[in-house]
Parts: sequence; structure tokens; C-alpha cells
Amino acid sequence: MDLISEALAFEKAKMSNMTTSDRVTAAREAKRLILDLNEIYKKSKDAYIMDVMKILTVKKKKIERRLKGRPDPAF
Repeated sequence: MDLISEALAFEKAKMSNMTTSDRVTAAREAKRLILDLNEIYKKSKDAYIMDVMKILTVKKKKIERRLKGRPDPAF
């Protein structure tokens, strides 16, 4: 279960003071971890793996939201 420990380490990593390039790399890493965990989940149906994927998805969405920026306000 090295992949799960890698995912939990990614989840605990600080994401402040990141450059745009760092954010892109982090979003890609999160996606890779989620997809790899999903392959394991398909075989085992372990609820713990699903919880880890949900946590990573939330963090990935925060990173992507920061990358895209705020939408312009409607006039």
C-alpha cells in the first residue's frame, strides 16, 4: 500500500507559496494518484481507498480553482 502512503503524504503537503508551474505539477500528480488508486479500488472495493480518493479530489479541485483564477464579475 505504498500508493496510499504517497497519496496521504501529498494530501498533507503544504500548497502555499507555489508558482503556477508548481500548481500545474501538483494538479497532475493528484490526478495520477487518483487514477492509480481508482484502479486498485475497482478490484478491492475498499471504502478506505475511496475516502483517500475523495480527499485528493478536493485538494486537486482547490489547486485547479487557483490556476483558473476568479471569473470576471457580471455587469
